[in-house]
Order: sequence, then structure tokens, then C-alpha cells
Amino acid sequence: MNLPEPSRTTVAGHRVAYVDMGDGPPVLLLHGFPTSSFLWRRQAWLLAQRMRVIAPDLLGYGSSDRPQEADLSEPAQAGYLRELLASLSVNRIAMVGHDLGGAIAQILALDAAELDIPALVLLDAPSFDAGPTAMVRSLQQASPDDATEAFVADAVRGAFDRGMGHRDRLSDEDLEGYIGPWLADPPSLVRAAREITGRGLAGREPDLARLHQAAFLVWGEDDPFVSPEIGERLNELLPGSSLALLPGCSHFVTDDAAQTVGPLVYEYLRSRYLGDEHGHAAATGPVPVFLQRPPATFFDQGPEDEED
Repeated sequence: MNLPEPSRTTVAGHRVAYVDMGDGPPVLLLHGFPTSSFLWRRQAWLLAQRMRVIAPDLLGYGSSDRPQEADLSEPAQAGYLRELLASLSVNRIAMVGHDLGGAIAQILALDAAELDIPALVLLDAPSFDAGPTAMVRSLQQASPDDATEAFVADAVRGAFDRGMGHRDRLSDEDLEGYIGPWLADPPSLVRAAREITGRGLAGREPDLARLHQAAFLVWGEDDPFVSPEIGERLNELLPGSSLALLPGCSHFVTDDAAQTVGPLVYEYLRSRYLGDEHGHAAATGPVPVFLQRPPATFFDQGPEDEED
């Protein structure tokens, strides 16, 4: 399953590619590193049943331009996205961000006074003073001149090998969908990694605590890059937030648990963004989400035959 052919517009003097599909209240899907809008190839179709989905490739990623001298830090990317949304005449939008995209979504929620962001969904997203992940730091040590096609393919493949609890759920074809865009300019992978700073959120706990948006946090319980403790801290800090921990899943939850993550995000936005009524009681604290039969010992008196 692939996304539609992207549109393109000029942002800060560079061409940015973005998918624009569906109709209804808009939702912005933000990918992280080392991915692209291809990350949302499954979830975008589901959300587009009720919403206008805007899924850009961040500047320096995917089908967007890869300028050698551009600022690709988190605050700069947030600025480019504000310009993109202004060009689309969008000033009210829900945001869904994974990894780096989740950090950028937080910055937009904190600093984009011209945007009304009623709902925020963060998936395995850095926050606070976490800084670049170990995967990113290792790539920051490499020289762009040494970034051959083989180097890039190995780096992206290694990220998914370590960042998925169910690696068999990512097909070779889909893995190539992540690797392929980098092969057009292999050194751009290292350049993008070097621009990830962790700036924009460090020391901003008081500001995060004042956010008024409905917030939903989705985390792989075994994430080696962005610890679930970050999600738990955010859940304690953000007013009215909920946290779903996905057992057996790692960092790339949209591939680790595609059939779970899409409906989770859709149902949350349906309720908290679109305003549809539903009969579920509000949850507080982390919400375990069973992707398979839970162990009998999980419940004090839980039937062994209970299904997902």
C-alpha cells in the first residue's frame, strides 16, 4: 500500500513534498528519522475516511529538497511546517507525530500561536532534554563523504532491525520504501542526522504542563531509542493526556503494530477531535494494549481464554 503522488510547494526557498488526501477537518502526520511520509502509508488511508490528511516529507527527507546548507533542526522544521500550512490556508489542525516528528509537533503546539491545535498524538517521541537518540548520535559521527549507498542501506536497515519488536512484519519491499529516497543523495542521511539537536524542548516542562490540547501518547514498551519513561513523564505532565503502551513493540510502532496503531489513533481523533460520541469511560494512566493473548498472570483472576 502506497500513498498518492505528492504535491510540492516552495517553503523557505526549497521544494517540500506533501501528500494531501481526504476531506474533513485536517490532520498533520509528521514522520521522524530516518523515515519519510511513507511511514504513514497505512494509517493515512484510514484517517482520510473522515479527515483531510496532510503528510509532508520534512525538508531534507523523502521527496523534498535536500539542501546542503539548510537548517534542519527541530525548531527550523517547525517553522517550515508553519509556512507549509499557511500556504494551504490551514490554521486549525490536529497533529500526529512519530519520533522526530513528535518533537516537532510539541514545538508547534508550544510556539505556533497562529495555529489552533485541538488534538495532539505523539508516538515514541523525544521530549524534555532527551536529545538525539543513540542511533542518531552514531550517525552524527560519520562523515557525509563516507555515506555511500551501501552505508545508507545498512544504517536504515539496522535502525529497523533494532527498532522493531516484530521485524518480520516489515517486508523487504517496504524496507526499500524507507531506504530508496536516501539513495538519491546518500550523504543527506548524515547531514539530516547532524541537524537533530534536541533543541526546542529542553527545560520547557512548565510550558508543556500548560498545553490545553487533548493529548494521546502511543509507545512501544520495548523502545530502545526513546524510552517509555519519556511517555510516562509526558503523560504525568500533559493535562488530560492518555498513554497506550504496546507490549512486545519497539520504536517503529506504525510497522510493529500497524493494525493496532491506526485504529487507536483514528478512534482517539474521532472522539477528541471530530467530537463524535462514544461509550467508553475515560482512561487514566497507561493503557495496556494487547496485540495477542495476554498472559494469564496479568490478571489477578483473568480467564486464560480471553482474546485480544
